[in-house]
Amino acid sequence: MPLWLSVALLAGVAVLALWGMWRGWQARGRRTADLVPTLPAVPVAPGAPRTDEVEAVYVSSTRAGDWLERVVAHELGVRSPAHVRVHADGVLVSRTGARDVWVPADALRDVGTTSGQAGKFVGRDELVVLTWVPDASSGTAIDTALHVRHDEERPALLAAARTLLAAPYDTDTAPSAAQEEQA
Repeated sequence: MPLWLSVALLAGVAVLALWGMWRGWQARGRRTADLVPTLPAVPVAPGAPRTDEVEAVYVSSTRAGDWLERVVAHELGVRSPAHVRVHADGVLVSRTGARDVWVPADALRDVGTTSGQAGKFVGRDELVVLTWVPDASSGTAIDTALHVRHDEERPALLAAARTLLAAPYDTDTAPSAAQEEQA
């Protein structure tokens, strides 16, 4: 086989692989748009700041409890540098190159740490995870992971975010496991 034909075939396979990955990302976006139909808008006045701005990397958002089921609708699957600040009314994640994420205090369900989530695995529970419900109509909770750049800032961010936790999640209004599986 001539060299030019081998190169052309290899280039064709590479283009098809990239096209397939792009189509898969678009399909995941459509599927996850059903889980998270809308995101809360960033308010003009988010309330008094409870922390200084913390430098972090927005890792990803996944379906709550399923650290591999990445949510890509509304640019939630885009990893990006970020600045995080806890305000009286919620948590603002200002991202570079992607849409900012506003986590209202009343949507926040849990705040914790983990060692890994889709796209990033680190040691010693270094990722800060915000579990929240972005759209009350769908009731689907998601986990948003942030990798804080400076370890000494993590405890203050966790403590401030935990002060925002709403009343315990009402299991009577929460979707059942079967309903979430259908979604």
